[in-house]
Amino acid sequence: MTHNRDELDPIDPGTARELYLDHKKTHCTEATVTGHYYRTQHIVNWCEENGINNLNDLTGRDLHEFRLWHMERNDIKQITLRQHMCTLRVFLKWAASIEAVPAELYDKVMIPDVGRSERQRDEMLDSENAEEILEYLSRYHYAARKHIIIALLWETGIRIGAAVSIDLEDVNLDDGYIELVHRPDEGTTLKNGKSGERPVAITDGLSELLEEYIENNRLDSVDEYDRDPLITSKFGRLTRGSYRRAVYQTTAPCFRGEPCPGCIDSSDKACPEAVNPHAIRRGSITHYLTKDVPVEVVSDRMNVSRDVLDQHYDRRSEEVKLEQRRGYVTEI
Repeated sequence: MTHNRDELDPIDPGTARELYLDHKKTHCTEATVTGHYYRTQHIVNWCEENGINNLNDLTGRDLHEFRLWHMERNDIKQITLRQHMCTLRVFLKWAASIEAVPAELYDKVMIPDVGRSERQRDEMLDSENAEEILEYLSRYHYAARKHIIIALLWETGIRIGAAVSIDLEDVNLDDGYIELVHRPDEGTTLKNGKSGERPVAITDGLSELLEEYIENNRLDSVDEYDRDPLITSKFGRLTRGSYRRAVYQTTAPCFRGEPCPGCIDSSDKACPEAVNPHAIRRGSITHYLTKDVPVEVVSDRMNVSRDVLDQHYDRRSEEVKLEQRRGYVTEI
């Protein structure tokens, strides 16, 4: 890497972006590459509009002007802007490795400071981060309790209360589904009561993971009603609080040894980059919709009405919705 602009190799922003995406394809999932594809398009558009044909010429002032332009042009929320600027930072750090920008330029990207309460209203675990977390857990914590929690919540999109309620007898690994049952007299409830009861299909991959956990890692303990919970601690059924702590721990980039913008290196404070359990549900729903699973199927699977789904859960970008609509139109 170089700090001297005179030693940089000229490259136009569009070509640099293509090389960056090719680089991501070598070690990232399709979902990760797709996310970076959309989020890096904005800086290329801005460079074209402002006559920057050589990425070498990009400065800290340009990055500031781009951030303001992006906010005004695309009318995005602070939480979305934060995600986009974090991606830009990663892109510029990579660009420095091929002598396309000065080595320190990425550090001049201003990451918006979004309050925790504001983040929780809109935050979502996107598919690329979910897959990176699950890949890490599969490699270093395979079939451990924390792995099961994240895999279960992400694939099924169920609420924490539903996950807590699952007993061993509710899991049918041979036929690939989990039965969600409302048992208020025995300490576990579903948000929508009896109407929330339903079988939830699971993939062969999750079935194999659950089988490994049940046979080798699950603590053999019962709850106060002498029921056998699926996910246990030495005290019996895992509590909602324990689920939340597991989610906060495993969704923090620092858990995987990755840098966190603004992360507080303290054992008594939560990493600001971690997400809450509902963000996994929101991300799971958005993931299914992005994969063109019909809205009615997603609504039934997640036990949420179409109106609530549209208003509170669907976080597909307008670009993704456009491409999905285009796919249907071209088939007419």
